[in-house]
Amino acid sequence: MSRAYLELARALGFAASLLLAAGCASEAAKPAPQPAAQQPAPAVPPPAASAESKVVLPPGAAQPPAPFEGEGWQPLFAGENLDGWRETPFAGHGDVHCQSGLIILSMGDPFTGINWTNDFPKVNYELALDAMRLSGSDFFCGLTVPVGTNSCSLIVGGWGGSLVGISSLDGMDASENDSTKFTSFESGRWYRIRLRVTEKRIEGWIDKEKLVNVSTEGRRISVRPGDIELSMPFGLAAWQTSAAFREIKFRRVN
Repeated sequence: MSRAYLELARALGFAASLLLAAGCASEAAKPAPQPAAQQPAPAVPPPAASAESKVVLPPGAAQPPAPFEGEGWQPLFAGENLDGWRETPFAGHGDVHCQSGLIILSMGDPFTGINWTNDFPKVNYELALDAMRLSGSDFFCGLTVPVGTNSCSLIVGGWGGSLVGISSLDGMDASENDSTKFTSFESGRWYRIRLRVTEKRIEGWIDKEKLVNVSTEGRRISVRPGDIELSMPFGLAAWQTSAAFREIKFRRVN
């Protein structure tokens, strides 16, 4: 092989090396490909609100209410919603909702209740409502009301299902003081409960029977210490019992 040919081959090889190096450098200089822009994930709609916890009402729930005697009664429940009321924050409370024109308190562990949120008289008034025990065996109406600067509770169907009385008088609850009475209550039946609070007396009726008649002069009026204090100054509660209420009304009295 001639010397000229060898020199030409070396020249060509060197040129090829330069071209290859230039190509590699050009390739390395190219920007790295960017990943495709990610599309935002579609928003997940919030879960739909759960339906009200309907309960099976007994046939007696449809019985029309008795008329209110006297004049001046003002409604506190319109039958359509809980306007003016809020759920009492009892630990272990059950569901509260409106159903078929009624307020339903589902069974709690132990309490379920509601509080009135608007103005209400402190004395010289009369309050009435229809109450029904739906299930359970204890009080289906714990009606806590203001008495001047204090409050007390009318307990209906407590201590095993039959006790009626005021909690508390002179520190003694409804099972211990002179307001204590016992009567039987049927589940699935409406009872008209009426309470009158005046400056010197608390009076209470269930249907037509007067079961509470106590003087408050010189007495210490209070609620029983414990969870029921959350019902103050005006509220309704049930204890380990489901209950229904309707026709909640009040009027002022002399």
